[in-house]
This record gives sequence, structure tokens and C-alpha cells, in this order.
Amino acid sequence: MDIDRAMVSPGSVFATPAEVCNSPELTPEQKVEILRRWEYDARELQVATEENMAGGEEVSLEDVLAALHQLGADAGPSIPTKQ
Repeated sequence: MDIDRAMVSPGSVFATPAEVCNSPELTPEQKVEILRRWEYDARELQVATEENMAGGEEVSLEDVLAALHQLGADAGPSIPTKQ
């Protein structure tokens, strides 16, 4: 597994957020970091969709938040993604 790639683009390494949680190769801290990146990407995609700009692979924000919760990590602060 390419952990560096997973940190930048989780969807290129994992099919679902649940796979991150179940990976024996990652530390709990790495799992949370990867899922937070995925959360940011999912929020960005929501903004793009609101602005009628579709595209890219979509992962449900709810799935990412559920995976974070499973690891005992709360969702990060709601980072504004609209510029």
C-alpha cells in the first residue's frame, strides 16, 4: 500500500472509507488523517455540486463521517470550502 498516496488521494487507494478503518497496515492516527482528507474532498464535491459542477468520484460524506466516528474521532471543524 502506498500510504503517501492514500494521504493525498484516499480514493485512489481505498474503495470505501470503511476499508480505511479495517486496514491493518495503518496506525489509528494515519486512518484518521486519511479520513479527514476524504472528508475535505467530499465537502469540496458537495460545493461543486451546489454550483452545478459535477464530476469526479463521489464518496458519501456520511460514509466518511461514520468511519471517523467508528474510530472514535469526531468530524473535523466545518472548513468553509467556498471561496
